[in-house]
Amino acid sequence: MILTIIWTAWAVINLIVFFLYGADKRRSQKGAWRIPERTLLTGTWLLGGVGAFTAMRVFRHKTKHLAFRLSAPAGAVLSILVMAAATAKLTGII
Repeated sequence: MILTIIWTAWAVINLIVFFLYGADKRRSQKGAWRIPERTLLTGTWLLGGVGAFTAMRVFRHKTKHLAFRLSAPAGAVLSILVMAAATAKLTGII
């Protein structure tokens, strides 16, 4: 039960980050108010790395910014490792 909650929360976080990147891309195209880079990067490092990395590829957004090019894949790997460790711990593998 707790594992389901944790995985659901992780998926929700990644979906939120994915849609934040998409919203920022749309806003940049329209010349509208943008989502602060700090917000996007914070979401990336708060276990939203998979959503950020996927969004960068899907929307082709923030791909020229070094901070994002480094953070998204690193955040994705960190996120996957944390979830793997949590899953292993809660299932008794570790």
